Amino acid sequence: MALRMLEKFDLRPEDLLAGVVVREVPTFAQVDPLVRERVPAPSRRIYGTYWDRIVAVWGDRRLDEPTATEVRQLLERARETAVVRRSSNGGKAAALHTYYALSCVYRYAVEEQILSPRQNVIARVERPAKGRSRRQALTPALYGEIWRAATSTGNDPALDALLLRLHLETAARLGGVMGLRLRDLDEDQSLVLLREKGSTRRWQPVSPTMMSYLRHHAHDRGAREDDSRVLRFLNGDTLTKKRYETLWNRVGGYVDSVRVRGISTHWLRHTTLTWVERNFGLAVAGAFAGHAEPSSNKHGATHVYVKADLGEVATALQALTHERHPLAEQPLSIVTSGDIHPLQVPEDGARVR
Repeated sequence: MALRMLEKFDLRPEDLLAGVVVREVPTFAQVDPLVRERVPAPSRRIYGTYWDRIVAVWGDRRLDEPTATEVRQLLERARETAVVRRSSNGGKAAALHTYYALSCVYRYAVEEQILSPRQNVIARVERPAKGRSRRQALTPALYGEIWRAATSTGNDPALDALLLRLHLETAARLGGVMGLRLRDLDEDQSLVLLREKGSTRRWQPVSPTMMSYLRHHAHDRGAREDDSRVLRFLNGDTLTKKRYETLWNRVGGYVDSVRVRGISTHWLRHTTLTWVERNFGLAVAGAFAGHAEPSSNKHGATHVYVKADLGEVATALQALTHERHPLAEQPLSIVTSGDIHPLQVPEDGARVR
């Protein structure tokens, strides 16, 4: 058919190329800054290291050169050479992040028509297994040991106590807590505004006692403007992620389970959300966690309809802290479930004084 069309219009195959501008496919090194500029800031923080490694290996290669086999070899190399940390899972996370970093590159190339969808090699490579999380809820006894080690050692036990309690009350991620500003504290309704992954923003209930601690902590350490960060070191500098690493490394020197099991701040999130789910159900636990609304295809249609509101989250927090919350929908009462949360153990075990 093609030959008949050429014959009809009295053309030769080379005539078709005369008016075609061949676009040169860039290398990984050339496209790297363009991809970084395109993606949101959280993605740059997560994948920056992996883009660096991709450029180090394939920097002078064109995007259309690597084969699916070579991509799989790159992912395996990322898994084998992953940095071993307390929370390492055998390099599975490194392989998965490398896969997502490459996906960003090829998605950009296809969107900009640098490559055709058929040239997107990452689409022909299976995504690496995520690996099962080893995190789980802490027992009151173990949390008590962590609390005592954190608040009796170090150069700023008041800050460490506030961090542990705040994460345990809110089940917030690191980014949400570190980003708190004075304008994010609603003292009248006892709410804090959390900015977390995916550029999400949500109001999370805290106990009136916690709100008081946050206000006093910020004021005593120099926060004055509405946009001033709340959590600060003794010298007034704002909190950094390094503080969390230092905290858990220090606690691990006193509590064997922390060191051996790689316990980190995210385990506090597991602890609170497990307790909330056991006592108030999955819908309230999901709202407490700030999770996106579940897909009906993944979780079943019922989950689309059984959403929990802020009042229900406040009611769960109220039961958790045994402290009246202004938004709670029920009177103050103690949950009688057999699942005990660390905040319910005696004062000498886990409470902020």
